[in-house]
Amino acid sequence: MTLTPDAMGRALPRIEGGQKVAGTARYAFEHPVVGPLYLHPVQSTIARGRVTAIDTSTAEALDGVVAVLTHENAPRLADTSDAEFAVLQDDTVAFRGQYVAAVLAERSETAREAAELVEVTYDQQDHHVELDEDSPDLYAPDVVNPSFETDETVGDPEAALESAPVTVRQTYTTAMTHNNPMEPHTTVATWDAEDGRLTLFESTQGVSAVRTAVAGVLGLETGSVDVISPHVGGGFGSKGTPHANTVLAALAARAVPGRPVKYALTRQQMFDLVGYRTPTIQHVTLGAEADGRLTAIVHDVVEQTARFKEFAEQTAVYSRSMYATQNRRTSHRLVPLDVGVPSWMRAPGEAPGSFAAEVAMDELAVATGIDPVELRIRNEPAVSPASGLPFSSRHLVDCLRRGADRFAWRLRDPRPRARLVDGWWIGTGVAASSYPTNSMPGSSAVIRFHVDPSLDPALGAAGRYEVEIAAADIGTGARTVLTQIAADALGVRPETVHVAIGDTALPPATTAGGSSGTASWGATIADAADRFRDKWGDDPSDGAQADGSMPDNPYSGRYAMSAYGAHFAEVAVHADTGEVRVPRMLGVFAAGRILNPDTARSQLLGGMTMGLSMALHEESVLDPRSGHVINHDLANYHVTAHADVGVMEAEWIDEEDPYVNPMGCKGIGEIGIVGAAAAIANAAHHATGVRMRSVPMTLDDFVV
Repeated sequence: MTLTPDAMGRALPRIEGGQKVAGTARYAFEHPVVGPLYLHPVQSTIARGRVTAIDTSTAEALDGVVAVLTHENAPRLADTSDAEFAVLQDDTVAFRGQYVAAVLAERSETAREAAELVEVTYDQQDHHVELDEDSPDLYAPDVVNPSFETDETVGDPEAALESAPVTVRQTYTTAMTHNNPMEPHTTVATWDAEDGRLTLFESTQGVSAVRTAVAGVLGLETGSVDVISPHVGGGFGSKGTPHANTVLAALAARAVPGRPVKYALTRQQMFDLVGYRTPTIQHVTLGAEADGRLTAIVHDVVEQTARFKEFAEQTAVYSRSMYATQNRRTSHRLVPLDVGVPSWMRAPGEAPGSFAAEVAMDELAVATGIDPVELRIRNEPAVSPASGLPFSSRHLVDCLRRGADRFAWRLRDPRPRARLVDGWWIGTGVAASSYPTNSMPGSSAVIRFHVDPSLDPALGAAGRYEVEIAAADIGTGARTVLTQIAADALGVRPETVHVAIGDTALPPATTAGGSSGTASWGATIADAADRFRDKWGDDPSDGAQADGSMPDNPYSGRYAMSAYGAHFAEVAVHADTGEVRVPRMLGVFAAGRILNPDTARSQLLGGMTMGLSMALHEESVLDPRSGHVINHDLANYHVTAHADVGVMEAEWIDEEDPYVNPMGCKGIGEIGIVGAAAAIANAAHHATGVRMRSVPMTLDDFVV
């Protein structure tokens, strides 16, 4: 399959940009429906126990209330094997904030008022909500997400550590954090009782996945569920799989056939019901020769899961393939707690795992007296440490060297606490970054050609190419990049291509997750274009059509495929107050072919900004007495804002990689966050001499 280079690589403006600026791009909650009811839930106020009584009479008497659903009267679900989806099916309470009832009313304000009038009586039981690595309930999961081995041992790491001239042995922690996309999770559900069809306008990263999950839970044929989601206001992983809110809206619509049900989570509910990144306790031990070459890596992780449903973040997997060593051990252990289930958050596993691994490497650099950039270069592997396979491409060393040159690293005084400027301690730090090049099977696409005499003759085309695939654009620019891929594959101008996405009426597509979207959907579209040109040539007739599917990669299993990067950060810490600022950040990445420089830079800077937020701000504070996240809004849960970002730059190595996919691209949605927090922590140590082994860092950490 050969793709022409005319469209890919151009900084094509976002196709839907004008709609978003004008406010005409419809998000899930904005789709017009006739006579909607508004849903507001009643959530449990205990972390563990049973509902013994629910009094809904006062709520039902409120003018405008149509129904109050509880476990006593809600429609029965066909499949409750996934406990997260089993809403209002019994009286069990598994975590604080769980749905225990739902009010449906003519107005959203009425629904909220009525929900506050529902009286719930509980049999409260003892609960445990704090992560404790000494918990007697600690266990090893069968696998960690999505299907990695839980534990891995190579060589004899304990013996290597015993004989190592230099060792670093430390514990690192990361906080519980929550996804906070600007658009909350929203659903508009309509149940057509006559046809037995359910329609969902849903804010999701994958309409096909929502259709499959909801159909199974409700006992419907997959084709009887329509999911529509043309525009999504961010997700960061939280919308990568459906959650209980979608099932509740669908269940409510089934209870009031003919009346659409609209449900938008409040910001506070986002902290209860749609997942979060688990806190982690990470024990990292490095053994090295005096010259800094690693002889052993040990990375043992403890994290939490919900007692009622397992989620195992793959935190230590980062250390399996980053640096060369003949002796390595990685492990994962979970503590089941009476909390909501964790879920996906940007770069799950790699983001927290890289923090511990890359801060440990900085500590090794200090212990050996070797420059931290040079230390990483010395430990560059010739083949993948995890699989033994050759790399399809790996330009981490180039990223480190270019970043060091661009950041004027050679002028750096290696001594910590050596530079005080106007009352601020100034330091610089570095961390490496990697993220696997993922692609997911299961997508299909169709391309149709229609003659269009109205087209500008300068475009050199007699008509338009309609490309259909149920992909998702969650704000990344997927619609634009897929247009470029289709144009290249067809050998036409992007202006003659229209890509339709975000609807299960289109050919199915995999979910936008794991930085796999462009690779998976793009390869699928390229396959359809290849078949189209084989069948119709370059001069198709009106109505010409061809289908395509995600092709097998002939190089899969023959090469190790990942994107790489290097983060450089400058940190200023006020000598008196401990205030932390980050005046400069630079990320240099090697991520295959960059298909659209503008959207790529946006994604890389977004990831870096989220890493800055992880380093300095984000922490969900759980009250152990109640199991409640107390800072459950954007006034108290701090995220990095514009004023927190100084000079931030992202650039990339021009990397040719013909093995990853037909476009030669690698995912860029998550590589930007991986290692960013570590670079900031390392810079803070260089500035102050205070070693930060947990995030977020606060001014209290630096005031002695």
